[in-house]
Amino acid sequence: MTTSYYVWYRIAGDACEARSAVTAMMLDLAEDCGVVGRLMKRADDPSTWMEIYESVDDATGFERALAEAIARHGADALATGGRHVERFVGCGSLDADA
Repeated sequence: MTTSYYVWYRIAGDACEARSAVTAMMLDLAEDCGVVGRLMKRADDPSTWMEIYESVDDATGFERALAEAIARHGADALATGGRHVERFVGCGSLDADA
């Protein structure tokens, strides 16, 4: 079963610096574990960002790589109030008979 990760936070400080650090962090993750993330910002609050990592096969390995990338790029310092990680997995078939 694959896991999808949704990491949201409010950025602290300069948005350009934050974007550069988060982009570098996401590129490291793609290299380290093959998971390509997306970065989005909230439509009605551009200081709220979300990193999305979908279809992660190795949750343990990904979470380790994510923690290392966060530390390497100082991503915790970019987030006012911390980074909030939510994990989702599929809930089975969408077939009406299921």
